[in-house]
Amino acid sequence: MTGIATVIENKDLLIGGHWVPPVSGRTIASIDPATEEVWATVPEGAGPDVDRAVAAARDALRGPWSRLTATQRGRLLHVLSDLLERDAERLGRIETMDNGKPLRDTVGEVRRAVQWLRYFAGAADKVEGTVVPYKTDAHAFTRVEPVGVVAAITPWNSPISLYSWKLGPALAMGNTVVLKPSELTSVSAIELGRLVVEAGFPGGVVNIVTGFGRDAGARLVGHPGVDKVSVTGSYPTAQAIMRAAADGLKRVSFECGGKSPHIVFEDADLGRAVTVATHSAFRSTGQSCSLGSRLFLQRHIYPEFLDALVRRTERIRVGMPLDPATHIGPHTSAEQLAKTHHYLDAGRAEGGRIVTGGGRPEGLDKGYFVQPTIFEGLGNRSTVAREEVFGPVLTVIPFDDEEEAVRLANDTSYGLVAGLWTRDIARAHRVAARLEAGTVSVNTFRPVHWTLPYGGYKSSGLGRENGLAVLREYAEIKSVVIDYSDAEPDDPFAVA
Repeated sequence: MTGIATVIENKDLLIGGHWVPPVSGRTIASIDPATEEVWATVPEGAGPDVDRAVAAARDALRGPWSRLTATQRGRLLHVLSDLLERDAERLGRIETMDNGKPLRDTVGEVRRAVQWLRYFAGAADKVEGTVVPYKTDAHAFTRVEPVGVVAAITPWNSPISLYSWKLGPALAMGNTVVLKPSELTSVSAIELGRLVVEAGFPGGVVNIVTGFGRDAGARLVGHPGVDKVSVTGSYPTAQAIMRAAADGLKRVSFECGGKSPHIVFEDADLGRAVTVATHSAFRSTGQSCSLGSRLFLQRHIYPEFLDALVRRTERIRVGMPLDPATHIGPHTSAEQLAKTHHYLDAGRAEGGRIVTGGGRPEGLDKGYFVQPTIFEGLGNRSTVAREEVFGPVLTVIPFDDEEEAVRLANDTSYGLVAGLWTRDIARAHRVAARLEAGTVSVNTFRPVHWTLPYGGYKSSGLGRENGLAVLREYAEIKSVVIDYSDAEPDDPFAVA
C-alpha cells in the first residue's frame, strides 16, 4: 500500500515568489520505489524556466533582500526552521514515498535539517570583516559580501537534508538561490518552497525549478547570471558541471561520493565496532556517499569479526518503508537497483564469495529491493572495492599491520570519509593523520554534524559543506582602503 489514495499533482514552479507553470506544461511522474507505482507528479522545468528563475534571483539580490540586515536574514531562517519542525512528520512521509527510506529515517532527517537551518540562522550575523594594519594614514578593512546567485543542485538520496546544507549558508550570507532537485525526488522541494513562501522570504530569494538534469540542470550551471554552483552528486556529473561553469569562471563546490575505508585493529572494542560497521555499510540501503563500504579487518580478528558481522547483517529487516519495523527500504529507482545487481555480478565474476545476501528479500515481490550483501575474497583492486556501488554491498578485506592498513585505505581515487577502531591513542593520532579523507573518525564512523566541515580529498570533491568554514564558500572578500594622508602622492611620471 502506498498510504496515499490519489496521485498528488504538483503543476507549478516557485519563481520570484510566485507559483507558475513550466513553459512546457509537462510534468514528471514520481515513482514509489516500494510499489513501483506513480504516487505524485512534479512540473518539468527546462531552459526557459531556469532563465526566469535566475532573473528573479538577480532582481531579489538587488532588491529588498539586499536591504535586510544579517540579523533579519537569520530571523527568516529561524522561521523556516520552525515550519520544518512543525511539518516534520508530513515531510518525512513525503520523502519516504519519494525515495524509499524508512519513515523513521526520513522524519529524523527533517528534524536534523531543522538544526542545520538554526545553526546557520545563528551564524548569519556572526560573520565579520577585519581591520587591516595597512599604514598609519589610511583606514583599511575587509567586507564580507555575498557571491550572488547560487545554483544549488541536489541528489535523490537525502533531499531535505541537503536542501538545508545548501540553503542555510547561502541565505545566511545574503545570496539568492535557484534550487534544482533530482528529478527522482522533487516532491519535497515543492513542499519546501511552500514553507519558504509562508516564512516570508522576499520573492526571488529562493526559486525552485524541478526538471531533468540534461535540460534544467545543464541550463542552470551554464547560465551567465549564476555566480556559484554547489552540487552534491557523482564525480562524472561534477566533471560535466565544472566544464559548463568554466566559461563564466563560476565559483564551484562539489561533494562527489566516496569509497570509504573502515579499519578495525585487533585491540579495538570489537562488539561496538561490529555494531557500527553494520550500520555504516548498510544504512539508507547503501545509498550514501559516506558508507564504510571497504571494511579492513586485522587478520587475527578476521574470522571472529566476520562471523559476528554476518549474524548482525542477517537480522536487518528489509521491508516496506512506511512499516515502523523496517530497518532499510528499497533502492530509490529501478536504475539504481540494476546498478547494484551489476556490481553483484561483477563481484562474483572476479572470484568474490557472497557470505550473506545477494538476492531479493522474501515476501517482497514488487519494489526495488535487495538484501544487504557481504563479499569476501575480493582484493582492494577489484571492481566492487574500487567503484562506488551506491547499494548495500560491503567488501571485507584482511590486513596484517598498520602500514598495510593505511596503504590499502588510501589506495582509492576517493577521499570523503574514513574510520578506524583502536584503543591505542598514539595509533589513533598516527593513522588519522595519514588517512587521505576529509573526515576521519576514531571509534565511531561518519560523525556528520552542522558544526563539522564536511568534504572530500581527491575525486570526492572540492570545497566544504557545514561548519563556519562553509560560509566562506558563499562569500566574496572585498578589501577597502581609505587614504586620509595630506602628503602629496608619489608621482611615478614626474619629469626628472
